[in-house]
Amino acid sequence: MFGLDPTLSAVLLLCIVIACAFEFVNGFHDTANAVATVIYTKTLKPTVAVVWSGLWNFLGVIKGGVDVAMGIVLLLPLEALVYQNPLFSAAMVLAMLLSAIIWNLATWYWGIPCSSSHTLIGAILGVGIAFQFMPENTTEAMVNWSKAGDIGISLLLSPLIGFGLTILTMFLFKKFVTNKTVFEEPKEDKKPPFWVKLMLVGTCTGVSYAHGNNDGQKGVGLIMVILIAFVPLQFALNQNQDIRKTTIDVIDLHSFVQSIDTTKMDKNSVVKLQKAKASLQYLNAVLANKDNLDNISKVDKLMIRSNIMSATKTVNKLCKEGSLPVSDIEETKIKNKIKEILKITDYTPMWVVVLISLSLGIGTMIGWKRIVVTIGEKIGKSHLTYAQGASSELVAASTIYGASALGLPVSTTQVLTSAIAGSMFSKNGLKNLQGNTLKSIGIAWILTLPICITISALLFYLFRSFII
Repeated sequence: MFGLDPTLSAVLLLCIVIACAFEFVNGFHDTANAVATVIYTKTLKPTVAVVWSGLWNFLGVIKGGVDVAMGIVLLLPLEALVYQNPLFSAAMVLAMLLSAIIWNLATWYWGIPCSSSHTLIGAILGVGIAFQFMPENTTEAMVNWSKAGDIGISLLLSPLIGFGLTILTMFLFKKFVTNKTVFEEPKEDKKPPFWVKLMLVGTCTGVSYAHGNNDGQKGVGLIMVILIAFVPLQFALNQNQDIRKTTIDVIDLHSFVQSIDTTKMDKNSVVKLQKAKASLQYLNAVLANKDNLDNISKVDKLMIRSNIMSATKTVNKLCKEGSLPVSDIEETKIKNKIKEILKITDYTPMWVVVLISLSLGIGTMIGWKRIVVTIGEKIGKSHLTYAQGASSELVAASTIYGASALGLPVSTTQVLTSAIAGSMFSKNGLKNLQGNTLKSIGIAWILTLPICITISALLFYLFRSFII
């Protein structure tokens, strides 16, 4: 497999299978986020709702792009890890995946809506932190804390946004929707009006697609981590990218950077810019007169990826901080050039996307009932109305789409659970919320990161000891 010996091929295949298992568990763990409202408002039968949700999860991954996937990849110091023994990389990957699956299954068993995003981020941080203190870390590589901070902010803000926006949406519903049926609890022997049913199916579809669009990309990112760690020479760079186009873009970016007047910058920013210049200069030398990646040595392929990531990250950060004395038009040109250059590193093969799509879609169709019951019955004290279901799903889908557009992983579970709570709060305030359920969910959310970081780090040390 990919030119590896039989033992490494078997380990690589095992890692890919476990990554698909994580996405499968993610599917049935998070199905409730999309189908709880249509089931509890009797809009769709459970079987139909789950299959429909699975289909749109599948399509969401296919159409999702790579921004969130690369957010996962960039958390780890991959440029350091690719130089290790492949079995060392296997220990890292297995520790990361198993810890995420263990906590996901535990919370699913207890019927607690818990964020798969939190479990995965915690697991990644666990192996990254553990690696920092290992003797194998000869380059002082560390977790990308800047990226981790961005992701942390998105995970923190998303439930607050879900709660607040749903209260606002319910207010707008009450103000502008005159048909009182939409605010009533579903009747056992009565189907919802057609327009209400259409609205609820539409919002269920939106959340399912958005879940695949965001959560599915996390699985894609996981497999890319595995492939780059095991077979960096084949997957560190996009083999289908026109290297001549990348070379032109690197030259243009280097020219932009060279022309910047550093006398108007502070000392610390100048040092950072000089490092970016050095990386771009190296890229200019290595890529000069190259027609394709086959003409580049194995060592240089890895160094190209490392220098592209270093240069673009530094220049992007300087732009974000406002440290570069350039006009808005020039800054836009710089950012556009960086996007073009990153096409050679930020990519995913289609077979990876299809594999994760199938895993998430099939997982969505299984094991949904435990958490659906929690979301549908145990967050609020009253039965979910049509308006509450629609407003919760509408806010959840919008929030997840927004996060995907920004390339940030966000918790579908957190967003929808907080949105359901917001819809219940809008009816009778805190009196309409079940405190014990919200307390259990809150505790799980608080504990997820530290528990997954700890399990992941311990498993990494354990697996590493077997290798040594």
